[in-house]
Amino acid sequence: MTNTRAWDAYSAQKAERRPTNARGETTWFNWTQYPDHGPGAELLGIDPGGNALDLGCGKGGNLAHVAALGARAVGVDVSLAQLKAAEARWGDTGGLALHRGDAARFLDGTDEDFDAVFSVFGAVWFTDPAVLLPAVRRRLRPGGVFAFSHRPPVEGCYGCQASYINRSEDEDPLIVKRWDYEPDRWLEILHEYGFTRATAQVLPAPPGPRKVGTLLVRAHG
Repeated sequence: MTNTRAWDAYSAQKAERRPTNARGETTWFNWTQYPDHGPGAELLGIDPGGNALDLGCGKGGNLAHVAALGARAVGVDVSLAQLKAAEARWGDTGGLALHRGDAARFLDGTDEDFDAVFSVFGAVWFTDPAVLLPAVRRRLRPGGVFAFSHRPPVEGCYGCQASYINRSEDEDPLIVKRWDYEPDRWLEILHEYGFTRATAQVLPAPPGPRKVGTLLVRAHG
């Protein structure tokens, strides 16, 4: 069962996206955990009039940028707190639709097909690939893009891992599951579930004291 309390607690800790990025843009796409770093929405290959699905859309910043590009942007998240924050900031954005629910269940319940499905430190990281990837594959149009990012795995810690979301000092942390794999293993898993032209790489962190890069994976339906 999805721990919705954990993700509501995470929402309270998550900083709001800046009003503008370094280029002065009010919407932008960011695959990594660092501001103004890495590639953008061009990886999705979305044209105006296309449609994209964000699995674990959080507070909706990346989703709003997809909508601003002229696509239909659909987001799903289990956290009501996250979705309320998304609605408060981006609710007037045309072409944006928000849904509360589990990512795999949403995919199984919708009859809409998508040109792109993406997840940035979102549901792909926190859902069993054996459950989620077949559901993504069914709803991704032929040739469509499936892309996701999250932290690289800790060396030697692969597969299902415990992830902790801290609360106040007098409360125990909340625990969720995440799935960590090295790039080559992600490629094998994607091919097992029928995806093609898969690539996986760890983007290095930007210059400075930071040491953790970002795992970026992309494939086609």
